[in-house]
Amino acid sequence: MAFLEKIVGKKEELDIEEYLNNIDVEEESLYEDADAYVKPISLNSEVEKDLVLEEAKAGNIIILNIADLSKRNSIKLRELITDIKTGISGIDGDMARLSNDRVLITPSRVKIVKRKEPA
Repeated sequence: MAFLEKIVGKKEELDIEEYLNNIDVEEESLYEDADAYVKPISLNSEVEKDLVLEEAKAGNIIILNIADLSKRNSIKLRELITDIKTGISGIDGDMARLSNDRVLITPSRVKIVKRKEPA
């Protein structure tokens, strides 16, 4: 590493927060030859619930943001998540909670490992 620093010059400090915050800033285009997409969706109403089910049926993976609805209406959140879970089970998909604010939803033939294997 020191050899490289001598050739290139002074080592630049890497600001990991800045790097991670700017990772998705690049211009995005949909690739027509992709088999599936990973799509972020915020759950706020029945409209997004239907969109989640359509996307999963189309073979896409969804990262569902439930933060806003969980703060506003936990009863509605529970109802929508139950409906999504039923729909995803119907297409042999899978669901798992990633954090307090995010749920991962996968289409059929994509399963989520929900527990760690013993070391």
